[in-house]
Amino acid sequence: MKSVHIMIWALLLPFISFCQKKKAATQPPNIVLIFMDDMGYGDPVCYGGGPYQTPNIDALAASGIRFTNFYAAQAVCTASRSAIMTGCYPTRISMHGAIDNHAKFALNGDEETMAEILKARGYKTGMVGKWHLGHKEPFLPLQNGFDEYLGLPYSNDMWAYDYNGERWKDTSFWRAKYAPLPLIDGNKTVKIIASFADQDQLTTQYTERAVSFIKKNKNNPFFLYFAHSMMHVPLGVSDKFKGKSGAGMFGDVIEEVDWSVGQVMKTLKDNGLAENTIVIFTSDNGPWLNFGNHAGNTSGLREGKGTAWDGGVKVPGIISWPAHAKAGVVSNKLLTTMDLLPTLAEICGAKQPVKKIDGVSFKDLLLGDMNSTPRNEFAYYYDRNNLKAIRKGQWKLVFPAKSRTYGPPSTIENDRYPGKTYEVEVPLALYNLSTDPGEDRDVKDHHPEIVKELDATAQKYREQLGDGLTNTIGKEVRPAGKL
Repeated sequence: MKSVHIMIWALLLPFISFCQKKKAATQPPNIVLIFMDDMGYGDPVCYGGGPYQTPNIDALAASGIRFTNFYAAQAVCTASRSAIMTGCYPTRISMHGAIDNHAKFALNGDEETMAEILKARGYKTGMVGKWHLGHKEPFLPLQNGFDEYLGLPYSNDMWAYDYNGERWKDTSFWRAKYAPLPLIDGNKTVKIIASFADQDQLTTQYTERAVSFIKKNKNNPFFLYFAHSMMHVPLGVSDKFKGKSGAGMFGDVIEEVDWSVGQVMKTLKDNGLAENTIVIFTSDNGPWLNFGNHAGNTSGLREGKGTAWDGGVKVPGIISWPAHAKAGVVSNKLLTTMDLLPTLAEICGAKQPVKKIDGVSFKDLLLGDMNSTPRNEFAYYYDRNNLKAIRKGQWKLVFPAKSRTYGPPSTIENDRYPGKTYEVEVPLALYNLSTDPGEDRDVKDHHPEIVKELDATAQKYREQLGDGLTNTIGKEVRPAGKL
């Protein structure tokens, strides 16, 4: 009798698989966007990381496309998150820096978010994790297109605690003036994060809510924006991973994040959703290097978070869509997080934003046209709206400006404590990123024609979006929301 059951299942499995693929081909795809915080380009093992293990992130890359020229819009939290949600350069929508509970601006409610675009198409929308685009109503996720939300309104270090976990004793110090760090469900605070022990639970709490959202909405097309608080300091890890990686606290944390990816993927598979779900894995910016062994790595790229060097904005970029995208692909095409919104809108049959955006659709590339080149330019903005560099093809022209450095005379500290960083004067320089990804061989004197071409390209961005370095007011800049 047992052998009969086995034979029946053997006959049924191809039919079940055929039905799942046919269903996936006719229904709009689900979308899961996993957005890491401060994860460096070289942190996942599939990008050269270790000695810890990231089997679930690696498996995700093997099931889809791993991009090697994928960029965040800016190397700082709020600016980067505004870009992924709106498809715009942060300067276009007057977003910059990393806002906290003292902020007087937020993402303007007139800007259309990815969640609003997809919700109008009939998607159920949920967010879990770090928002950082406005810390109170009417600027929270529920007022920006999400049906539900659980997470922190800004970074997990925006609290009144010293690096040893105790409250700041000097109440005049600016960090001591932070409000209690709230965990928000919907629009309401449900818990205050007041210790390292509370930080340790964030990844698990977020993951449980993400899994719940998927299960609850398995019969509807859904969009889940899963914005982890890790790998941002202070690092937190649950007991089930603490001390288990053999690679210190950072290794423990990244292995728990990898477990979280695995839980999401298992839930999709268990509910028959894996084939027709677009899963995107990327990061908001590069690592905060002066935190030493609590920071990640850039795989040899120059500098890190808080700079316009590639170590600050070049990030992991993985997209899997088994129903339509070929597995095991590595692409070196230039793309940014801004390009996700128009791409997903086109794939899902949603309307594109009414106002001008800067993202471009890479649908054809995702579907297998490796000759497609949707983007050839990228403007490196930082500070409030300083155009620090411009990229075209493999060439990057860096403009004279001040820049943070993690090199001398800066210092690197360990075990939760930050080293000091300094500003240095950066001269005009031209780099060929295809042969010099570390940006340490200036070739401007050998290619004056390329310098001239890129400078003309930069002028186009200055006219549209402005440039603090040249005191240029952009003609197409839109205002932020006011708190």
